[in-house]
Amino acid sequence: MTTEELYKELYARYGFITRARGCFLYTHKNQRLTDLFLENGKAILGWDSGNAGTFFKNMMNKGLTGSFICEDKPRIDKAVSELVRKECRVFFYNNKTDAVKAAVAIGAKTIVSYKPWNKEQEDLSGADAVIIVPPFAWGEEIFILAMPANYDPSSPSTGSGTEVPFALQTALTRSIYNLIAQLPLRQEKDWFIYDTILTIYWERKGPYLYPKISENKYEDFVKHCLDCNIVINPSYNEPSIVPFGADKGVFTKLKNNPFGE
Repeated sequence: MTTEELYKELYARYGFITRARGCFLYTHKNQRLTDLFLENGKAILGWDSGNAGTFFKNMMNKGLTGSFICEDKPRIDKAVSELVRKECRVFFYNNKTDAVKAAVAIGAKTIVSYKPWNKEQEDLSGADAVIIVPPFAWGEEIFILAMPANYDPSSPSTGSGTEVPFALQTALTRSIYNLIAQLPLRQEKDWFIYDTILTIYWERKGPYLYPKISENKYEDFVKHCLDCNIVINPSYNEPSIVPFGADKGVFTKLKNNPFGE
């Protein structure tokens, strides 16, 4: 199932979305849905994205939505360097494939697709290149490629990525700092409290949920969860996410109406 198909199924049941806050979606039919999809992780910090939206609005009010240069030393370079723990330069891509190609073209041998709270990625300083999906709840695909600080973006074999307006860059920068602040605050104790119901259907690794349901039944399971006011990742190969801060009662419908293969 695609993201578009998921949202069409959601609309058919509950109408359009009127508000999104934290890990919840609020619908026109006065239903609150618990979101474990979170736009495939882009809203992992919550749909309100902390204060990143405020930074976005402030820059938009200044008219900084063009492709012109607004900083000599981009703040997003500094934010990402702090996240990966080494000095780097940042480039933007609209798809992961182009980001990987750019990294390979300069000889990167260790390319890491970063997932926050993945214990295997706690130290990124040894990676030749890091691909980051910024934790900003934005519908468009944006991939950040963190390259060594001495990388020459003029190489014709790599290109320099895509242009991102400064207003959006500012929001992405703030989202990275918000993530850095949250990394030590969200821990195992915040995720395992839901295990009694979630581990029936998923294998949990940190905040990430990998389906135990067979692939040929997964679409039915996605729809069943929607009927239980739960939105999960429509892709079998991508994890859903534990809803940080939600009351355990949000899974009552699923508990009382278990899915059977």
